[in-house]
Amino acid sequence: MNKFVDLDYVPKKEDLICEFSVEPSENLSMKEACNRIAKESSIGTWTHVEHLNKEKRDKLRARVYSIDGNTAKVAYPPELFEKTNVPGTLASIAGNIFGMKALKNLRLEDVYIPASIDNAFEGPRYGIKGIRDTFGIEERPLIGTIVKPKVGLSSEQHANIAFEAWKGGCDVVKDDENLVNQDFNKFEERLDLTLEKRKKAEEETSETKGYMPNVTAETEEMLKRAELVKEKGGRYMMIDIVTAGWSALQTLRKHGPDLRIHAHRAMHAALTKNKKHGISMLTIAKFARLIGVDQLHIGTAVGKMEGEPTDIWEIEQEVENKIVRKHEDDHVLAEDWRDIKPVFAVSSGGLHPGLVQPLMQLLGKNIIIQAGGGIHGHPDGTRAGARAMRQAIDARMKGIDVEEYAEDSEELKKALDLWGAGKTYK
Repeated sequence: MNKFVDLDYVPKKEDLICEFSVEPSENLSMKEACNRIAKESSIGTWTHVEHLNKEKRDKLRARVYSIDGNTAKVAYPPELFEKTNVPGTLASIAGNIFGMKALKNLRLEDVYIPASIDNAFEGPRYGIKGIRDTFGIEERPLIGTIVKPKVGLSSEQHANIAFEAWKGGCDVVKDDENLVNQDFNKFEERLDLTLEKRKKAEEETSETKGYMPNVTAETEEMLKRAELVKEKGGRYMMIDIVTAGWSALQTLRKHGPDLRIHAHRAMHAALTKNKKHGISMLTIAKFARLIGVDQLHIGTAVGKMEGEPTDIWEIEQEVENKIVRKHEDDHVLAEDWRDIKPVFAVSSGGLHPGLVQPLMQLLGKNIIIQAGGGIHGHPDGTRAGARAMRQAIDARMKGIDVEEYAEDSEELKKALDLWGAGKTYK
């Protein structure tokens, strides 16, 4: 009996609502598969339990209120969740259900988080406006780079490359996601040397610069590294939010120092890449924003990393809430979300100056454009690569075709000669 399917149910404002793509196992109907999803993710179990009385079940059961093809929408009563516990919430709506034999594939496509839950979170300390105010950049995209090669450089080499990028026009420089505290490049030494170079670059360019050291580690060690960044005058900390985990991210936001949080999404594709199974990046982005990251990687749609243009746009731009109804806060990163500040979208992965124009056509100017090889791989080196990227953004902001602008911009011309204009990484 499908006690957890109620197609006449109208979701309440305080319900948490999930949209799933469902592929039932062979010989199982869509309705029965959805019933099992709602049962397993709320109060039900696989057999009759005497003390699961009707009153408890009716109050706490999830309800499948819509089935349309392979798309199901499930409403969860707020009493099921501890309001400030993201790991606990995800253990329900994205937990055991993925391992059930009743399902061939299951994907959590989207989640609507009611005010009763998101009001319990502080969200980003800075968000888009706070980041822009930090750098004094009101309109154009921020320009960032990742020191390359990913690992293998000494702390001194790392700092010198960062300086070259800042001198060429980058606003921010970050560690790679897998650079932490290796013997050849110790965290504290790298931090000291790179912040010294940041200060020098600021003095020579009269621009504010940012360095994003990767503090990802065991939680207590991560907090120590974050405090060290603050103590030494840093403005940012970077964390690999998926590999570190939601608990670590919540701890860093709640108990960490007053620093801007740059969120890298390394390992997300293990959850998001299969379009039939797993969890969408949209869902990950919503919980990251709720907890309080200030910047978040979203992909590029034109670079080397996985991600369709519509998927990327949906994360970065305002999107209509597919789950319940049009709502004044139906969006993810770029627009207001009740009292939760908007998050700066970071576009990164296989970018170079020739891709700035199509990228900004897709995502607009309210992004951080971050290029690694597309800056350091310039024929004349890192500083020239940063200048080329800055020139490409200037061209777009002025409404001039990038190839035309390159006629009077030597660094940009050499970048386009090497990588082309508007061509994607293969």
